[in-house]
Formats: sequence, C-alpha cells, structure tokens
Amino acid sequence: MRKQLVLTASGRDRVGVVEEIADLIVRHEGNVEASRMVRLGGDLAMLMFVTAPENMIEGLRAALSEVHYARYDIHTRLSEVVEAEETSAEACAITVLGADHMGIIHQVSRYLSDQGINIETMTTEVVAAPMSGTPLFTMSAMVKIPPQLDVEDLREALEFIGDDLGVDTKVFPRVVEE
Repeated sequence: MRKQLVLTASGRDRVGVVEEIADLIVRHEGNVEASRMVRLGGDLAMLMFVTAPENMIEGLRAALSEVHYARYDIHTRLSEVVEAEETSAEACAITVLGADHMGIIHQVSRYLSDQGINIETMTTEVVAAPMSGTPLFTMSAMVKIPPQLDVEDLREALEFIGDDLGVDTKVFPRVVEE
C-alpha cells in the first residue's frame, strides 16, 4: 500500500536542488504525482504531491528532514485519500489584469471565499508593462463555483470588484478535454 505525502520546500535557488530532492524520493521508492516549482526572487519554492510505499514513507520523511536542517526549509505532511465528491460545481477560470497595488488578491479571494467558491489553483505575478514599464499585476485562477451561484452573477460581481480596484476581470468556463 502506498502513502501520500505533501512536500513543501523553499530556499536559496541553485543548480541541482530539484535533482537532490527527486533523488531522495526515488531512493525511497517514491513517485512525484504532481508538482509546482517557481523561482521567487533568489529563492526556489517547491510543492510536491508524492506517493511512496508505506514501509518507506517515514524513511523518506527523515531523509527530507536532514536536508531541511542542512540547506532548505522542507516540511512534509501525510495526506489521506479523499474521494472526489459528486457535485454539480462548475469549473471556471478567472483572470485579473491591471496596474499593481496592494489588496488585489485580498479583495478577490475574500469575495470568492464569501461565496463558497473554492480556488483550485492561482498564479499571480507583477511584470513591467511593455511600453511604460509600469508594474502590471496579473492573476490567473481555476475555481469551482457551487451550484447555487450563477456564473453570470460571478462575472458581474468580479467586474464590479475590478472597477473598484481599477483592474480588468474576466470569467471563462473551463474547457474540459474529453
């Protein structure tokens, strides 16, 4: 039987960090089922969903703990299988684009939370606008909308919030590949 582990790691970015973590996982007969990695400033942040045999999982956690104390901030958490719920929640994509300023993520995420909308993934970034160099905020999120909320109501509410924040918001139905 395989156990599931959520691994988060962060620290100074350098060549070979991903290979070092992946090597530990493989040596403990683990498999990375899903991962996200990103360089933030001079650091690398990793999030991994790992499976390993039940008799190897604690050894893997101990080996990762040694890396934690030596070079990297690493945390692990045993995860439990959660059966997918049968719901009629609608999957949608949300984008936000505009001049960067404090509070954009807070306002949008607070509205989503208040409506019972689950954020499945979210990426944000501040980049220089092409012509002016002005800091430009971008956000892309995948969300699940509960059945009692209409997508058009979400679209209108986010447009209102966007107007208040001075950003452009869009809601798109998620295209599911068959």
